[in-house]
Amino acid sequence: MRMRVNTLFLALAGTLFLAPAAFAAEVKLSVAASLKEVVNDITTVYGKKNPGVTFQKNYGASGALARQIEQGAPVDLFVSANREWMDYLKQRKLVARDTIGTFAFNTLVFAGTTKQSVSGMKDVVKLQQIAIGSPRSVPAGEYAVESLRAAGVEKELAGKLVMAKDVREAMKYAELGEVDGAFVYRTDALLLGKAAKILFTVPQGLHDRVAYPMALTVAGAEKKEAREFLRFLMSVEARKILEKYGFLVK
Repeated sequence: MRMRVNTLFLALAGTLFLAPAAFAAEVKLSVAASLKEVVNDITTVYGKKNPGVTFQKNYGASGALARQIEQGAPVDLFVSANREWMDYLKQRKLVARDTIGTFAFNTLVFAGTTKQSVSGMKDVVKLQQIAIGSPRSVPAGEYAVESLRAAGVEKELAGKLVMAKDVREAMKYAELGEVDGAFVYRTDALLLGKAAKILFTVPQGLHDRVAYPMALTVAGAEKKEAREFLRFLMSVEARKILEKYGFLVK
């Protein structure tokens, strides 16, 4: 009898010991691909301060992520690489309006391994292949097309554009020399190997400012842990991490 009581006591103690882990809160993130490194860093810092919180992270093209949310994917926090896809979800009442804010800003550049002299938009027409994120779902691709159109060179590049599933894939094409260059964000280009480099910065006046809006989904707004993490993303500590990776915070 005493042995049975002891066994039950040990089992109960083990259950109580494991309880905090069993009830750890998980915050589900859907984030633009260009934010992968910085968000990984931020969640690591936050997780050390809040050991009861874990993260499920999904990185990809903003348009693809927005459509996943529209189709019912379980997401607590969405960070887009442009305002269009945030507006898309807002119009469908899938994000909590009172939580919408700006996470960071970025700069569009042209980078690659080409040996040709490329110092501005007019020089791009001399190249044979240029990678951009598919403008239907990738904001970096939209900014690129907008800039090419404003610079008056869009028609001259017909047949030369290589579409990538997201900005990171476009960057990879450029880094491997599979294309002459790619329109990517400055923060992406800073991650390139020695073979590739930034060839020029796209003039700001040719496209809308690259902004990253963030918001909790309707479901995420009901979660205390998601709201607290959103507040951390607006903190001085998070902004310092963004700046470390080359993002602009204002």
